Amino acid sequence: MASSTPLQGTELVDCARANAQQGIETAALQCGYGDDLNTFSSSLKAACEQMNLQVKELSQLITDQDMILQIGTGEVVAPDTASEL
Repeated sequence: MASSTPLQGTELVDCARANAQQGIETAALQCGYGDDLNTFSSSLKAACEQMNLQVKELSQLITDQDMILQIGTGEVVAPDTASEL
């Protein structure tokens, strides 16, 4: 659900990170900035600096864990039953 007002600080960083894989347009919309990508980018940069994060672009907010969760939709290898190893 998109924010009705532009997010700031850690809320902005969290929202941007959660939507980073969908692209800057989606992230800006979800974080309450609509189609104002310039304001979104500058606010996100300022919020990251306050948190001592060195982020130059939105894709840098995507963590290795996010990538593993996305890739982790592959085949599950497990025994047929609990007693069979």
